[in-house]
Amino acid sequence: MRDGSQTATSKIIIGKSASVSQMKRLIETVAPSIGPVLVTGPTGAGKELVAEALHHDSGRSGKLVAVNCAAIPNELMESELFGYEKGAFTGADKRRIGKFEQSHNGTLFLDEIGDMPLSLQSKLLRVLENHTIQRVGGNDDIALSLRLVCATHKDLQAMVDKGDFRADLFYRLNVFPIDVPPLCQRSDDVLELLDALAVKRHALTPSALPPIFSDNAKKALTAYDWPGNVRELRNVIERAFTLFSGREISGLNVRENLLSLRMPSGLAPEEQEAIWDASGDLGTSDVELEDVFLDAPPRPSAYKAWFEYNDSIDLRTHLRDIEVVLIEAALAATDGMVSHSADKLGIGRTTLIEKMKKLMIEKNPAH
Repeated sequence: MRDGSQTATSKIIIGKSASVSQMKRLIETVAPSIGPVLVTGPTGAGKELVAEALHHDSGRSGKLVAVNCAAIPNELMESELFGYEKGAFTGADKRRIGKFEQSHNGTLFLDEIGDMPLSLQSKLLRVLENHTIQRVGGNDDIALSLRLVCATHKDLQAMVDKGDFRADLFYRLNVFPIDVPPLCQRSDDVLELLDALAVKRHALTPSALPPIFSDNAKKALTAYDWPGNVRELRNVIERAFTLFSGREISGLNVRENLLSLRMPSGLAPEEQEAIWDASGDLGTSDVELEDVFLDAPPRPSAYKAWFEYNDSIDLRTHLRDIEVVLIEAALAATDGMVSHSADKLGIGRTTLIEKMKKLMIEKNPAH
């Protein structure tokens, strides 16, 4: 077997955790095969990197061609994949080569395969069985040599049971299943990914000073459960470079300024304005409640109207932020007395200690 340190997989996929190491070995074993691969895993986990690694370690001479099935309207997907002949429909003034032909002798990566309409699923099955395609408006069979890699965050088996995905196609695609673990299951890789993403980000603007992650910041990052996976970590790096260029980042900064977007303290007004201009597309700031005095916590029923004005909410992050704020406020009010703070919060002392460890909260958060 080839030396794993020399494979494309080891360079493309960052991490040495048990789950990622096992996945890398599977990719390197499967890569030379011509059988279809079905890559599953949550959104943002890096399924496209698995396809890239499979292609580069396959030794195939052609290109890696990627198609996001969720991004193409159903009525255009057939011509996008199969191409078309001149005169096939109104506006087809010349022959067009589709994605299948473009990936001849290479790899075709169909991302979000669960969004492919049923009408096209039967044609994809025919390609897998006959290794030929027909362009839209054409009659000739065109022989192809390609490797098909599909990916989805959906449960295709459940879709098969509901009749939303063809069972015969599912079993034809599922020759080599590869599951990409979520980042919460590979916390050992967070710091290595952090370094790799920071190097890549710094290469885009070499003149900018990289941020400095303190030990507490690194602990906070590894303790976080990363519901947005590697994509969320990439967003954190972007915020860190924008908000803390050349500055040290604390554990508190991670929670308040990187995992949620608040302006760090200690900046001149002109610096704050410049940073908000630079980070305007990274998120939204918290609502200011300086002039509001609360006799009681907000009622849970107050959240019922949320979706009348907003499209979504990051529930885990929001609930975590509420816990952090209340715990820190209770500690500040009791001069860091854990037992008294637990009484104020209505939880046991041991429970509070465990939460403080998980959320990286100090006894004296104000200092």
